[in-house]
Amino acid sequence: MTSQLPIPVVVNGAAGKMGREVVKAVAQAPDLTLIGAVDRNPKYIGEDVGEVAGCGPLEVPILNDFEPVLAMAGQEKQLGVMVDFTHPDGVYDNVRAAIAYGVRPVVGTTGLSPQQIQELAEFADKASTGCLIIPNFSIGMVLLQQAAIQASQHFDHVEIIELHHNQKADAPSGTALQTAQMLAELGKSFNPATVEETEKIPGAKGALADEGIRIHSVRLPGLIAHQEVIFGAAGQIYTLRHDTSDRACYMPGVLLSIRKVIQLKSLVYGLEKIL
Repeated sequence: MTSQLPIPVVVNGAAGKMGREVVKAVAQAPDLTLIGAVDRNPKYIGEDVGEVAGCGPLEVPILNDFEPVLAMAGQEKQLGVMVDFTHPDGVYDNVRAAIAYGVRPVVGTTGLSPQQIQELAEFADKASTGCLIIPNFSIGMVLLQQAAIQASQHFDHVEIIELHHNQKADAPSGTALQTAQMLAELGKSFNPATVEETEKIPGAKGALADEGIRIHSVRLPGLIAHQEVIFGAAGQIYTLRHDTSDRACYMPGVLLSIRKVIQLKSLVYGLEKIL
């Protein structure tokens, strides 16, 4: 392996909204080279992925046969990376297949269960293969989560609201679940009951995560990705909010992850672990 060689990258879900952004970002990065593009949408099979992404021809066709592309990436002189922005139903198998072919996964697809993540971590450990699962690639979201951890030392009541476009398949979002998990790991419980509550419609108070933290999910056209963490105490409300207006905001985190994952020998969860 020669470290001076560009990192070969395969984009899985290349014709999707996030996949197109990744294609453009990889194509513009001098230390990366796009060698494969996969998507299951029949509309784009055989098309030049650069043309689909809007960055000009790249001479990389979009294919729907995943494993041959992984096999090709696994034979490169430099360690290959797969960036996955697909669907919760298939991401587990995608990651296992990439690791089996010696390709390092960078996963932006959410919806993996804790058990699946644990199984993938064990599989990556056995293969001594780096893997990054990143619920949110935004630096701003990492800063929001860090601020929420600080605030939780002073507030006992907190709720999370996450808002996404109506094509998002999973709820709550991976980012909201990660935020709740971070707060739940701090050694305290939140939202102590002050009255006997009744939900007239099940779920009216949102989903109940660990340590009494509630998560509310909103799905509407016109949204991209947004999250609020709201803390309350007597006489005051403290709100942390992150808004995404363009998917390009995720690309610095994606590129950082591609460069970092080839240095890893195990699975790492969360962008904050590699900053």
